[in-house]
Amino acid sequence: MTNNIRVGVVGAGYLGSIHARIYSEMSNVELVGIYDIDASLAASVAGEVGSIGAFSMEELIPKIDAVSIAVPTSLHYEVAEPFIKAGKALLIEKPITSTVQQARNLVDLVDAHASKVLIGHVERYAPALLALDEKISNPRFIEVHRLSKFTGRATDVDVITDLMIHDIDIILSIVDEMPIRVDAVGSPVITERTDIANVRLQFPCGAVANVTASRVSQKQFRRMRVFGSEGYFAVNFTDQVLDSVCMPEGGKSIDDLKIENEHVTGERPLQAELTHFASVVRGEVLPKVTVTQGLRALEVVEMIQKQLSGLQI
Repeated sequence: MTNNIRVGVVGAGYLGSIHARIYSEMSNVELVGIYDIDASLAASVAGEVGSIGAFSMEELIPKIDAVSIAVPTSLHYEVAEPFIKAGKALLIEKPITSTVQQARNLVDLVDAHASKVLIGHVERYAPALLALDEKISNPRFIEVHRLSKFTGRATDVDVITDLMIHDIDIILSIVDEMPIRVDAVGSPVITERTDIANVRLQFPCGAVANVTASRVSQKQFRRMRVFGSEGYFAVNFTDQVLDSVCMPEGGKSIDDLKIENEHVTGERPLQAELTHFASVVRGEVLPKVTVTQGLRALEVVEMIQKQLSGLQI
């Protein structure tokens, strides 16, 4: 493959249109076409970015090296399968699939065809979180709040699958273990599904995570705190600020504490994710979020949902 990558987008809705715009602005990337079941929507988005609307996925497959899949979660496996079998590289928006069994089948399919697949957990590319990754290696307690206003999008899934899965994925990347205990409580507020939830995860290493997600709040609030042997860290995902309080080597008293408040600059997360995907397609790097990691996050989501099915209030 040359350095020029031929890319397609399946799904011309909110996220798919953003993928298309970013691809159209990237160097060494050619946005070949956009497919959506709504042909007029695909043509409209394509027209805005100087591409074309494809009439079918079958038409798109032989013309591309890689594809972004930004369709409803229930269609992820069905849409991804023919691209994987055709040897294309894929970026599948989170969550990996709608069910754990589908995700396991997808992992097997990717292994069988040696495909390059990246799962779109976009918060992994947040500059402040990337800065935290360099500082923490032994977390003991993690607390996350992800509160958003009701938008009317993604009401086909609950708030666990819609929002909390971002933080589940981040926590699993930090702790690198599956939880041994899950306690959860949640409730529907506007939709018929859980709109607000609190979850406590306990891990074999002794670490504990407390996670709250809401899609019915009055304002947006996205923050994470991590306590560990290295110190205390707080990530503000909205402003990309990393606060830290650490005792430097050789320090002995409160006067020796190193306190920092850093505004971390960098690419916008989705831009960084698509840039990373292009590098994955070229074979320069491995996927930051693999299908196995996508499966792992969904398995925790399922554990939480099973708890909530008996604890709805």
